[in-house]
Amino acid sequence: MDTTATPPTTPHTPYGTPDAPRLAVRGEAHLEVDPEIARIGITVNARGTDRRHALDDLTRRNTTTLDLIKSYGDTVERLETGAFSITPHLTKHGRGERVRAYHGRVHITAELTDFTALGELTSRLADRDLTHIEGPWWALRPDSPTHRHARQQAVREAVQRAREYAEALGAQLAALVELADLDAENTPTYGHNGPALMRTAAYGGAPDLPTEPAPLDLEPQRQHVYAQVNARFTMTPPRLNP
Repeated sequence: MDTTATPPTTPHTPYGTPDAPRLAVRGEAHLEVDPEIARIGITVNARGTDRRHALDDLTRRNTTTLDLIKSYGDTVERLETGAFSITPHLTKHGRGERVRAYHGRVHITAELTDFTALGELTSRLADRDLTHIEGPWWALRPDSPTHRHARQQAVREAVQRAREYAEALGAQLAALVELADLDAENTPTYGHNGPALMRTAAYGGAPDLPTEPAPLDLEPQRQHVYAQVNARFTMTPPRLNP
């Protein structure tokens, strides 16, 4: 028989003890920085009296649009084709309906890093017939160092706040007990920087002109990055007597 004594377990003290009081604080950070990328949506349309004509016209317009965007080289960080459709347009004919025309549509998304090139490209695309432009939407890259800087600043702010509370009691911080991102505790993130309503430029089609249009003057929207952490410390016994 194993007679080894089981060591006593340390009682859980969520609020600390008189000799090691626990201190809980929240650290916050808010950074305002320039965007790193801008995204625009391009919808290319085509019309034809029959399906094949509409498809051929849409293919041609789509190809020339992609070639124009690709001509900007490395400033285009991402180029994607989205929804594509060829839809019959019906009209009444006697007691029934018949196909009057076919409408084609393809959606393209472009992501650029050079905002001067973005203004020029946007104007050139908007100058094309049956082309609709939406955007730009400004953003940071998902792996932007700004997110890391915000998290680190939130941690430093939490430590500084806890130290100030401890010093107000004549004590000092002793140890870090827990550090938790708010998302880890299923707490809504304050100031979430999701898709914001940004400056939007939408253009209808216009016949091709012999000269290039003037570049659109775009003012990038500053990005707000927030971070919050919860931190719990133990501290030395406070001096409560005056």
